[in-house]
Parts: sequence; C-alpha cells; structure tokens
Amino acid sequence: MSLRHKLCAAFAGLAITGMTPVSAHEHLPLRIEHRAAIRDLPAPSNPTHSLELRAVNLDRWPETEIHAALRTTAQILGQCGIRITRVDVLNITAAETHRYFDTPRSRELAQELALPKPAVFFAAGTRQVPAFDAEAIGRGNSRSRPELADTVWVARGARDLGIVVAHELAHVLMDSGEHDNTADNLMAESTTPQNTQLTTVQCQRLTATGRRHGLLRGVD
Repeated sequence: MSLRHKLCAAFAGLAITGMTPVSAHEHLPLRIEHRAAIRDLPAPSNPTHSLELRAVNLDRWPETEIHAALRTTAQILGQCGIRITRVDVLNITAAETHRYFDTPRSRELAQELALPKPAVFFAAGTRQVPAFDAEAIGRGNSRSRPELADTVWVARGARDLGIVVAHELAHVLMDSGEHDNTADNLMAESTTPQNTQLTTVQCQRLTATGRRHGLLRGVD
C-alpha cells in the first residue's frame, strides 16, 4: 500500500490560509519520560554535510521501530553526502488532544517544547482533513503557523517508515513540495519500498537550501 502526501498542496498555498494564531494557554501538561541519543547511524564514506535531528515519540512507539526507521533514513540521505551525526529521541507524555497531528494543538505542542529543528514527531495519528500518513512543514508552508516550521509529522501505522521519514525530511530540507514521479525516485508522490533514489540536482538543492536555512552544517 502506497502512502499519499499532502505536501504539494500545502506548499502551493492551499490548506494554510485562514489559520488563527495559537491561543493563549497555560503551560501544557507535558512530561519528558525518557531522553536518549542515537549516534550509530549509517554514514556515507565521504560526508559533505552533517545533520542533527530531534525525534519526538508522542504515542509510545517502540524505540526499536524508530531506530530502524532512522537507520534507513540515514542510508537514503547519505547518497547526498549527508551524515546524521546525532538524533535526540524524546519520549513525551502529553494529553490525548496533543498526541495527534492537528494544526492548532500541534502548534501549541511545538511551541511548548521549543526544540531545535529539524524535528520529527511520531504521533498517534492525524486529525487533519484530508488525512495523510505523513506531512512535512517547511519555511514555505509555515508562514501562518511558524511554530511548525522545519518539522515532520508521522502517523502511527505509516508503512515503509524509514523511507517516509527520508521523503518528508527531504521536503523540509529543500523547502519544496515538489514531487518527481520518475522510476525509483524518493520524491515520488507515492511512497513505496522501491522509491529511494535522489538525483544529483535534488541533492544539490537539498544541501544548498538546508545549509542556507541552518538545518545542515558543512563538514570540513
């Protein structure tokens, strides 16, 4: 079963108008139950850029599942010379309303956590309409929801998880919702186990924009 992504429409300016600011609220009842760092991810032989990630576990996803997905993501992004040097994994206890991707609530959650970016949120599901298994929010589609800039939201049950995370991170790093439906391309609109390749042009755009936005660092 392939996955469909909302990103193209969002970056084109749809589904982001009419947003209201984050409402005033007391501090959310969040608790960090566990924090761990992953440093043993696959790396390209000659990395040109480094990437640090935050991974937020909102729904007690198995740590082994997240770790395995990030290994696949690291292998895929490695073809662009990107080495994921560190992933900080935070297991969060939050109210039921904030464990799902839902723009107003997720803005509150991101604002409260105030994590360095990029960040990947492993959520219980989505309450967006239409519903998608994963969504990425870059600079271009976050003007009315700045708290969510440079984040990825993945719903529990998403298949080919490591490929999905790589696909959405690439959208964030390129700050683009464009898809490429050529055979085997990671940025195809439908995510499948075969779609893992990035072109030279895609890698150049990904690294240049990611570095310009402060999400990637050059490796000396």
